[in-house]
Order: sequence, then C-alpha cells, then structure tokens
Amino acid sequence: MVGCGADAPVAAVVADDGLPLPVLPAALLSYRVAGNPLPAHFITGPGAVVAADNTPATNPITDAGATLGRVLFYDVRLSANNTVSCGSCHLQSVAFGDTARFSRGLNGTLSTRHSPSLANARFYAPGRFFWDERAATLEAQVLDPIANPAEMGLPLDSLESKLGATRHYGPLFEAAFGTSAVTRTGVARALSQFVRAMVSARSRYDDAFQGGAVGNFAAVLTPQEAEGEQLFRGVGKCAVCHVGNAQIATQARNIGFVLAPSDTGAGGGRFKVPSLRNVGVRTRFMHDGRFSSLAQVVDHYNNGVADVAGLDPVLRNAAGLSQRLGLSQAQRDALVAYLRTLTDPAFLADPRFADPFPR
Repeated sequence: MVGCGADAPVAAVVADDGLPLPVLPAALLSYRVAGNPLPAHFITGPGAVVAADNTPATNPITDAGATLGRVLFYDVRLSANNTVSCGSCHLQSVAFGDTARFSRGLNGTLSTRHSPSLANARFYAPGRFFWDERAATLEAQVLDPIANPAEMGLPLDSLESKLGATRHYGPLFEAAFGTSAVTRTGVARALSQFVRAMVSARSRYDDAFQGGAVGNFAAVLTPQEAEGEQLFRGVGKCAVCHVGNAQIATQARNIGFVLAPSDTGAGGGRFKVPSLRNVGVRTRFMHDGRFSSLAQVVDHYNNGVADVAGLDPVLRNAAGLSQRLGLSQAQRDALVAYLRTLTDPAFLADPRFADPFPR
C-alpha cells in the first residue's frame, strides 16, 4: 500500500475485496500552499486571482488530506459496482475533464452534460459548483456524483461502511484527520483538498511573467500568439468572462445557445464558466460538449451567438443585438493559437495528481 516509490513499476497488490491497493511514496508528496506557493502574477498585479480562492478556513489543503483525496479520487470502490471512479470521467491528460462528450456511469448510463475540467477550480469566488451551480461548495459537490444513481450509485451510508471495511483507509484517514473513522465529511474534505491543489500555472503564457506582474508576451509568444492575446483582451471581449491570469470566471453566464427546454442551467440559460487553462488539450467544449475544436468555439463567439432571452449583456452590441465580432480567419486562427499557450505540460503529467492504483 504505502512505501514503494510511485514512479517505480510495481506488481499490483490486492485487498481482501480483490481490488488493487494504492501505491504511494514513503514520504508524502507536497500539496500544501506553503510548499507550493502560487506564482507572483496570481497574487499581485492587474491579473491577480488569489482573491477568488474559495478554500474555506475550515478545510485548508494539507499533504495528508490531499493524499487521501488522491486515493479516493481514483478508487473504483467509491462506486456501487467497483467500476467507476472520479478519475474515470476526469482525466489528467485532458486537465481533468473527459474526452467523451458525455461520460458513462456505473451501468453505462450517459451523463447529460460534459464533464468539466477541474484545473484551477479553486479560483471561483462564488464558490459554487456544477454547471448549474447547484452545489454551494466544493465539499458539497464532490459527494453528489458518488451517490447519484446515474454516476457512481453508492449511497453515502454505504460509502462510509464500505470504505471503513477496506484496510488501507483507516491509516490514511488517521493521517489526514487524526481519526481512522471513515466519514462522508472526511471524504468530502479530502477530495476537495485534492481538487483545490490542482493549480495550473506553468504554461508558456505564465513564462511571460518572469519579469514582473505584467506579462511581456512579445518576448515569449510568437507574433500570431501575441496577436491572439491582444484580441482576447480587446475586440474579442473574451477577458470579460475569463478574467485574470488564470482565465477564470466571476459568475455563470448565458452565452447565446439555443438550449433544450429541460436544461436551463443555473436559471435563464446561464452556466458556470470554467478556467481556460489547458483548453488546447481538451477534445470537447461547453456544458453539453457540443463543440469538438477550439476553432468551433471561436466561431460561435464570432458569428454564432443567438439572440436568446437572458443573453449576457457582454454578448450584445451597442444596438442591443447579439454580437458579431467580424474577425477574419487570420484573427480567429490567432485566438486559437493564443489559447494553446495556456497548456501546462507539467500539470498534465504531475505525479501528485496521477492515479496511484496499479492497473
């Protein structure tokens, strides 16, 4: 269970239930804020995002807590039939989103929304989660898929008894919270710590801030990418909804989709806006995964925004109509090129967030 280096090939060791035990390094990996300080441009300057941190004082990130969260995140035991984990629908290779438009639950049931990326989920001041923002906190959100019959299908009472009978969890809970008792509260706290530790800040875009709080994009980006950055902050108006140096949201928005009547999101066709970090490796976009390329996303904002009721004001022009940006193909290509500079290869391969179970 605990001892071997996580990077070394190991034979799977199984528990009494026949499922693999996690392989963790002898020394805890570092997740705490003190051991992983945010970059300066996240903390100071015009693009600082630290004020949007939704980490509650009652659940700070700890090394032991996030380690427990990592194990829980990838453990199929959190599903009723031991086939689905959180990591089944949130893949590190695509910034903890899904490659499929709709994810499959424990009985093959398809979700009705696309699994969003979890990168930089910590930076959203309203603190609400899910596309429709129905969860008031991350701690509330992480338990919902576990108990949801269409996703992992494990009632929370059963979760506590099942994990409590699995021998590797007692020591992990003891290390994280000072008691070996497995509780849903502890599960929620640990999973939330793990997700909030997923800070993506090591992209080429971030390299432009090595000289200070204002990015020197001309020194780091190609001319095309730098043009895209200017369009993103200027005529494209992208930075109104994707703010700061983590390209995060401030509120849910209606972005001009014609929606199925059964899904109005957070009300009025509004949906939560995720961070744009690592969009270049994503294969599906928007709450329903309707787009399969960044070019399609840019085309929507260029000429596809519908004049629907509740359309966000930022997407209306001076005449009150839905916006038409009129960007040329070269400008649209520049925007896509800029968005790809937000890819963080180190985050996508960070061993702290990798699956600890031999497969």
